[in-house]
Amino acid sequence: MREIVLDTESTGLDPKSGHRLVEIGCLELMNHVPTGNVFHCYINPERDMPQEAFNVHGLSEEFLRDHPVFKDVAEKFLEFIQDDILVIHNARFDMKFLNHELGSLEIAPLSFERVIDTLQIAREKFPGSPANLDALCRRFNVDNSTRVKHGALLDAELLAEVYLELIGGRQSTFHLEEEAQHILSRVDGHTQNVRPIRSFPASEEELKNHKEILGKISNALWNSF
Repeated sequence: MREIVLDTESTGLDPKSGHRLVEIGCLELMNHVPTGNVFHCYINPERDMPQEAFNVHGLSEEFLRDHPVFKDVAEKFLEFIQDDILVIHNARFDMKFLNHELGSLEIAPLSFERVIDTLQIAREKFPGSPANLDALCRRFNVDNSTRVKHGALLDAELLAEVYLELIGGRQSTFHLEEEAQHILSRVDGHTQNVRPIRSFPASEEELKNHKEILGKISNALWNSF
């Protein structure tokens, strides 16, 4: 299963008021595991940068002036996300900007049906608790010490870790094979090594020997199937 963790930065809060996207960051997950495949771009909004927005992400009008406008990155962005699930924190904010920009190019909008909103998940899972990205990083011990200002790709990377915790924990995805080699169990007060998970199929000889052993067991339940 392919999912895209996505974040954006903008010049303000509402595209209907003339605000524009200035950065898009996307990170690919395959079966909930980051692949290292990312999409990232800065965008020239073709307008000034309000001080309030600059204080959030630190992207100046002067810096963005040398970057492409949205129409020049739209095709590559859509090629990257394809038709896969989008994982976004506070999805309505990012989606309204993305769809406004796509609409200006007469491109069909992205459907909310393909979106997983981690803000909604966090609010349902921890009602009454802060649910912004920084708060969730603290809750799950995700290191966000490099997050001095908002940045689309950095925030997507942090969100990927938070998302995995929200859906069941990093232990179910990260370092699974490594951990399988070192699992310990306690039986009758004694610590025993658990046999590591086998990563290759049995040989024909092993299957033959296994079948012969099973044949020596009388009245075995599996023989009736």
